[in-house]
Amino acid sequence: QVQLVESGGGLVQPGGSLRLSCVASGSISRFVNMGWYRQAPGKQRELVAIMSSGGSTNYANSVKARFTISRDNAKSTVYLQMNSLKPEDTAVYYCKATSTVRTYWGRGTQVTVSS
Repeated sequence: QVQLVESGGGLVQPGGSLRLSCVASGSISRFVNMGWYRQAPGKQRELVAIMSSGGSTNYANSVKARFTISRDNAKSTVYLQMNSLKPEDTAVYYCKATSTVRTYWGRGTQVTVSS
């Protein structure tokens, strides 16, 4: 059973930065892709950033040039570096991993951007 554990969320002022981490149980090289999603209160969960096993990335338009997804295979960890944060980035951020047979989700980490 794959477990994904997110960390790094918190309260930050507008314009600030946070780095989220998602640690997977076992190797992440087995996944077709891994990504970050977020869900704000009253809204649907949406894609933030995704990285394929080959290293290609895709970002939501709202976070392009501000957020960067990366991974460290040796640490079985995927990161989301978030810069120039805005109040509208406030949400629970979830890590997702997709293998050839199923999809796995973490429990999420809260990010709040407020002054």
